[in-house]
Amino acid sequence: MSEYILELKNVTKKFPGVVALRNMSIQLRPGEVHGLIGENGAGKSTLIKVLTGIHAPEEGEIYVEGKPYRFSTPTESREAGIACVYQELNIVKMLSVTDNIFINKAINRPKSIFLDSAQMDKTAHEVMTRLGHDVDVRKLCGVMGMGVQQMVEIARAILIDAKVIIMDEPTSSLGEKEAAQLMHVVRELKESGVTILFVSHKLEELYEICDRVTVMRDGEHILTDDIENLDNDKIITAMVGRTFDKNMYPHVDMARGEEALRVEHLESQGAVHDVSFKAYKGEILGFAGLVGAGRTETMRVVFGAAACEKGEIYKDEQRLSIKSPRDAIKNRIAFLTEDRKGQGLVLSQSIDINMVLASMKKFSNGFWYNKSLAEKRAKENINDMKIKTAGIHEAASQLSGGNQQKVVIGKWINTDADIFIFDEPTRGIDVGAKVEVYHLMNRLKQKGKCIIMVSSELPEILGMSDRVIVMREGRITGEFNASESFFNQDSIMKAAWGKE
Repeated sequence: MSEYILELKNVTKKFPGVVALRNMSIQLRPGEVHGLIGENGAGKSTLIKVLTGIHAPEEGEIYVEGKPYRFSTPTESREAGIACVYQELNIVKMLSVTDNIFINKAINRPKSIFLDSAQMDKTAHEVMTRLGHDVDVRKLCGVMGMGVQQMVEIARAILIDAKVIIMDEPTSSLGEKEAAQLMHVVRELKESGVTILFVSHKLEELYEICDRVTVMRDGEHILTDDIENLDNDKIITAMVGRTFDKNMYPHVDMARGEEALRVEHLESQGAVHDVSFKAYKGEILGFAGLVGAGRTETMRVVFGAAACEKGEIYKDEQRLSIKSPRDAIKNRIAFLTEDRKGQGLVLSQSIDINMVLASMKKFSNGFWYNKSLAEKRAKENINDMKIKTAGIHEAASQLSGGNQQKVVIGKWINTDADIFIFDEPTRGIDVGAKVEVYHLMNRLKQKGKCIIMVSSELPEILGMSDRVIVMREGRITGEFNASESFFNQDSIMKAAWGKE
């Protein structure tokens, strides 16, 4: 009998142009709470998807109680005793608590094709009460709070007698009281012999609940140790670890200009709390932080894509009233979203159409679309940005990721914006395309434009930014200038984790 309930040995998972996991190994003991931690992009999500049968690895082995498995579907993983409570909860809000708990595993009446609703309600109520939530299980899940919805996911795992429950950032959407209840449930599950793989960005949670911790970096196993042998410095050093070569990034040094944007005491929907900052012409201002830090949410408020509940926004010392993206565009603010396919492009449309979507008025006389003018501009954009395409009429869906990103940039360049917000500008594109995007950003900077770059890649933040603001849980926790001696990975990571 193996001493491990779950074991991965030398697992490698590749995607086009990316090795997401490289010889990754991790061992979980029966009845332990095992923490998993790493920077954004370290490979944690891919590891979870391999364990739950969503992704099949190219190399390596998976063992459950010493028995080898090769999961090709989530069902096979569940049947082996592995359950997952994802950060984005898998709840059907229009179904009751009972129906959500028993989804795909309903109980029938004896010798009948009809459901035993009474028995399912009884069992659902018992398990939810055990988890600290005495709720009416016949009510719709959608009217319940996040804490209850999360316990519904855990209830599912309990009812399939899961040997291992993976919890992916389980407290990210919970209040203090709900988080404390979750920790109580985790301890009870541990005492009953269930193993928990606890994925978290919060160091304090690891110290509170975990027996051991594994650190990942760049898809590889870096460190596993008992929690009593670890401290903040050891964990952060293990996460960062890499050598940072600033020469890899084509940063342009130049004197910054006048203030372009000023944000004062911004508040929004519980995701942005009293955020104030300034951004200048001729600089790249980086925004760093962990997943859920509030960076994108802040930029959505500035752009009018999310409601501003409190606070003020100034451009060139003039106070703005931005209630929609249309208002932001009128004030010459551009926002390149992180989801280029879902929000940045109309994939079925041609390059020339996509290029003018945000500046249509410039290519019409109020009644008629000036197709020849738009096509001329698209050709200029393609030449200037070296977009690889068969022609201006090629559908955006046919382009590579890097070339799609250039089309999005071109779309906003055509608005003649003064302020460009780049949210994860190089996500999902290859190294060569990344460098070309950096050069495009530098050209805008040299023209006196204000660039705000949200990025989860720490080397990119350090390599391209003149100044970096760090956020955590919707608040600013640090600001660093490139000229300062402590403008480095350790300083930014400590600010992101809320540690001195």
